[in-house]
Amino acid sequence: MYHKCPYLLNNCMHLCPFISYTTTHNQDFACPITNEYYPPTSPENKPNPATLDFGPNPFVINIEEATKNNDYFRVALWTGEHLQLTLMSIDVGDDIGLEMHPDVDQFLRIEEGEGLVQMGNSENNLNFQRKVFDDYVILVPAGKWHNLTNVGDKPIKLYSIYAPPEHPHGTVHKTKEEAEEAESI
Repeated sequence: MYHKCPYLLNNCMHLCPFISYTTTHNQDFACPITNEYYPPTSPENKPNPATLDFGPNPFVINIEEATKNNDYFRVALWTGEHLQLTLMSIDVGDDIGLEMHPDVDQFLRIEEGEGLVQMGNSENNLNFQRKVFDDYVILVPAGKWHNLTNVGDKPIKLYSIYAPPEHPHGTVHKTKEEAEEAESI
């Protein structure tokens, strides 16, 4: 389905990757990035999931609005050869999950929410701890164990930049469980 995305400054037409297609029913849907409703389309027009990821093409977006309107756990919005931009939504009381990227530096910016970030040299020694809020930036050096836990009363809305890319081009995980399942394969 093609629609004008209000968050692309050049208002280009793009294939919406968020449509949930079924052959049994057609309902209007809300795009999780724009939060606007669009009419349904037919299953034969189902997009390739990788069309969500606009990389490595030139791309412009209102990142604050896109981030705040995203309700998915993780969406790879742009993947290039040397870096990747993802959007994330962390539910109240949930976390990203303790992880370490041996060869990837990571930048996270919280647009909305309140969290506790923890980092350290081993998963059992997270000796760096800071509370973070709207407009805070978190920089995670390659090789550091880290986690971000939502300690607020609303979802954390953030975007993350990985250098080099961490997730496959076109990654979409609606829930943390989907992400954990995909990463265990």
